[in-house]
Amino acid sequence: MALPVVEPENYTALLEEKANRIREQFAAFHPPELEVFASPASHYRMRAEFRVWHKGDDLFYVMFDIGEDPKTDRKTVRMDQYPVANERINELMPALLDEIRDVSELRRRLFQVEFLTSQSGEALITLIYHRALGNEWEALARELQTKLGVRIIGRSRKQRIVLDLDYVIETMKVGERTLEYQQVENSFTQPNAALCEKMLNWAVDVSKGVGGDLVELYCGNGNFTLALADNFDHVVATEISKTSVRSAHFNIERNGIENVKVARVSSEEFSDALAGKTEMRRLEGFDLDRRNFTTVLVDPPRAGLDENTVQQIAQYDNIIYVSCNPDTLHENMLELNKTHKVVRFAMFDQFPYTHHIESGVFMVRR
Repeated sequence: MALPVVEPENYTALLEEKANRIREQFAAFHPPELEVFASPASHYRMRAEFRVWHKGDDLFYVMFDIGEDPKTDRKTVRMDQYPVANERINELMPALLDEIRDVSELRRRLFQVEFLTSQSGEALITLIYHRALGNEWEALARELQTKLGVRIIGRSRKQRIVLDLDYVIETMKVGERTLEYQQVENSFTQPNAALCEKMLNWAVDVSKGVGGDLVELYCGNGNFTLALADNFDHVVATEISKTSVRSAHFNIERNGIENVKVARVSSEEFSDALAGKTEMRRLEGFDLDRRNFTTVLVDPPRAGLDENTVQQIAQYDNIIYVSCNPDTLHENMLELNKTHKVVRFAMFDQFPYTHHIESGVFMVRR
């Protein structure tokens, strides 16, 4: 994948190009005016990862600029700073290397560094090695952790040493509320926090006054779940990742939300349980037969929704579909358009200076 070239002076024009592409691609659905949500023009990513290059006494970060053929068109680019990443990561990048450059136990066979940060400045650094880590590494890493004011995790083959905590707490302003989210190392979280806030507020706005109960598929760590809870009587959310489900439960409790339940089941399993085709122990106490599910929210991976899930969500009066791939969103909407119409349409520029586009549609039954 080609590295983004950060050019704040060109950002507005590039954003409009993306918006026009989306308008044209979805014109056949006759959506309302596209709501365009811009990113900060630089320093917008809350996480980043770099390979570590050892060259004599020198030590520096690199990334790979990959062309059309990943095997042959692959350029190594030195990264002393990274304007895509937020200011906290850029501050920590040289500080970390300065501390470990002359410390053999911390430097030796260090292969990769991963940064995870929050808007409030919390930072977690994962150091990945091509060797086993022992007590000496741990003692020195604890000193490093204190010097930098961060949390550190050490990884190597079959090893994961967590010195303190393996997560940061992200805060999101949603309406008049401030929500707190546990974001775990090596687990999926929205990389652009400023845009994530805008997505959450958009989803809350489109679902105001809908009422009834909400089903959420692919809920992750409860990103949308927590934000939307006030708009519905009950929320039932599903997710298949163990780590994400644990974080969702943590986040529900931390924010004092009482009308949300999260189950570790697939969308297919949940659909069968809802239709009474099967009973699942994981859904005991969810009282599915007593729920008035008016709305479904989906935020699937790039592959979009499979045919069965499209048929499943078409059973609901209201559909909130957040997508990271306009092509699979368009494909799914060809079917959903038969029963539902688009009443809100949004583009969220999660990934400036790339071709990637995050979209949101709110559809209601015809």
